[in-house]
Amino acid sequence: MEFSFPLSPSVGGQDKVYDVAIIGGGPAGTTAAIYTARANLKTLVIDKGIANGALGITSKIANYPGIPEPISGEELLRRMRQQAESFGAVFVQDRIQAIVLYPKVLFGNAGTYSAKTVIIATGSMGRGNRVPGEERLLGRGVSYCATCDAAFFRGEEVAVVGNSEEAVEEALFLTQFASRVHFLSPKKEIHAEPALVEELTQHPKVVMYWGVALREVLGEQKVEAIRYRTPIGTEEVLPVAGVFIYLQGAHPITDFLGGQLPLSEGGCLMVDSEYRTAIPGVYAVGDVLCNHVKQAVVAAAEGAIAGMAVEKYIRGRKKLVVDWSK
Repeated sequence: MEFSFPLSPSVGGQDKVYDVAIIGGGPAGTTAAIYTARANLKTLVIDKGIANGALGITSKIANYPGIPEPISGEELLRRMRQQAESFGAVFVQDRIQAIVLYPKVLFGNAGTYSAKTVIIATGSMGRGNRVPGEERLLGRGVSYCATCDAAFFRGEEVAVVGNSEEAVEEALFLTQFASRVHFLSPKKEIHAEPALVEELTQHPKVVMYWGVALREVLGEQKVEAIRYRTPIGTEEVLPVAGVFIYLQGAHPITDFLGGQLPLSEGGCLMVDSEYRTAIPGVYAVGDVLCNHVKQAVVAAAEGAIAGMAVEKYIRGRKKLVVDWSK
C-alpha cells in the first residue's frame, strides 16, 4: 500500500494556487480564515468534518464571549464557518495525508492543494499510544484511510474502530468494497449527523459493536484478526482482513508533516509570537501547540493573530495591520 502524489495541484479539477491553505476547521483554523478572507486573500480551509474536532464533539458551551445562551460546539463552529464563507473562504472536506513545504503542496484523499502560505490548525486529538500489532501491520491490513485503501479489501471482511463522523463516513465507503464491515464503537453513542448514524446502523453489510475497546491487531505478515474487550470485560477475537482505526486521543496531530518541522519534547509544534514556525510562510495555532490553553476563545485568538501575520507576510508588511472594522 503506497500513497501516490498527483503532479498538478487542483481543487475540484481546476488548477489553483491559494494565498493561504488552512489545515483544520476548528476555532483556530476557522477564525484565521475569517481574517485572511476578509483581507481579500484567497483562502482554503481543509477539514475532516465539522463534527470531528474537539470543539465539534462538545455538547454544550456557555462561556464563549458574545453568545450568552448555551450552544453546542458544532453549532458554534457552523456559525464561524458561515462567517468565513461570507468573506469568500472556501471549505473542503478532506484529510491531508502528506505535505511538501518547499513549495507548499498538500496531498489529501480527495485532491491536491497548492498555496503560498499554510496555517496548521490540526489540533491534538491524535493517538500517541497504539495497540499491540497496529504499528507492525500498518500498510499490511492496518489503515487510517478507507478512501485510500478500500479497494484492497474487495470481498473481504473488515473492521472500523471509532465513533466519529469520519469513522462513519469511512465505514459507509467501505461497504462499496468489503463483504462485511464490523463497526466497533468505543462508546454507546456516535458523534455524527443522525442521518449518517441511521444509514450506518441500518446498512445490511454493517455489524455494530457498542462500548467495545480495541486491544490488539493479530497477524504475522498481514492482518488476520483483531482482539477487543466487550462491555462486560471479556475479550473476543474477530477474524478480519483489515482494520481501519479512527480513534481519538490527546496527541498533537503532526504525522502528515513527515518530520519537516521541529517538535517539542511533548510532540507539539513550536512557534514565535506571531505563530510562525521554523519555515517561512508556515504557521501553527490551537491545540497543536503545547503551551496552548485548551479553550475555544484562546484558539480563536491565536487564529486571528496568525491570519493577520499571513496577510503581513504575503503583502510584505513590517507590522501587523489591525483594522477594528474587520
